[in-house]
Amino acid sequence: MRFDVLTLFPEMFEGFLSSSIMKRAIDRGLVEAHIVNFRKYSTDKHRTVDDMPYGGGGGMVLKPEPLFRAVEDLVGGETERPPVVLMSPQGTTLTQQKAEQLAKHPRIILMCGHYEGFDERVRQHLVDEEISIGDYVLTGGELPAMVVMDSVIRLIPGVLGNQTSAEDDSFATGLLEYPQYTRPAEFRGMKVPDVLLSGHHQQIEEWRRKESLRRTWERRPDLLKTASLTPKDRAFLQELEKQARGLDR
Repeated sequence: MRFDVLTLFPEMFEGFLSSSIMKRAIDRGLVEAHIVNFRKYSTDKHRTVDDMPYGGGGGMVLKPEPLFRAVEDLVGGETERPPVVLMSPQGTTLTQQKAEQLAKHPRIILMCGHYEGFDERVRQHLVDEEISIGDYVLTGGELPAMVVMDSVIRLIPGVLGNQTSAEDDSFATGLLEYPQYTRPAEFRGMKVPDVLLSGHHQQIEEWRRKESLRRTWERRPDLLKTASLTPKDRAFLQELEKQARGLDR
């Protein structure tokens, strides 16, 4: 999979792409990452990429010309243009499902903004989609672009050592992940649940499912509205509700 990232601060991606899972994915040839400073597509002698907004107002607005030229140069003569995704607080919130959709593309162009935003013609005629990583404002689109890349790259087969890690993650199943434990079996009087030491795989899976449901019910009950639940799941959730009502009395 290939990422082309348009940014004014390419150095921000150096540590991200040269460490941990991202580096291994690139070294294995599973991912290509091309970080492009779109300032080089400005044609004036000062390499200007922004200007004052028409109508007045504070801040500067990114000009359309360098961004259009950058995308056109990256795409070249390709018959099918890869999706151009703008990092924007006005965009659709990134979810696990959105990451899974993006992971189906062989190539994605990510666009990082700064200052007061983009000339609207970029949004209307160049960008295919806008994505936000939350309801807050950052100084630029570089960190959101890294979040998008991380969430997508880890879904590519072969990137993670154990593919079930991605499949069992929080949100991947529509529920929060169950609690995890490792050695020692007892630490300062705190014990690992007996079922996890039993070696009985079916009982372990049942315990994990119930704990995943319990954690979701406690922390993110909104997720239960869209999660894929079995009749057994629903019965367990009803039992949790009854226990909660009993404690409230």
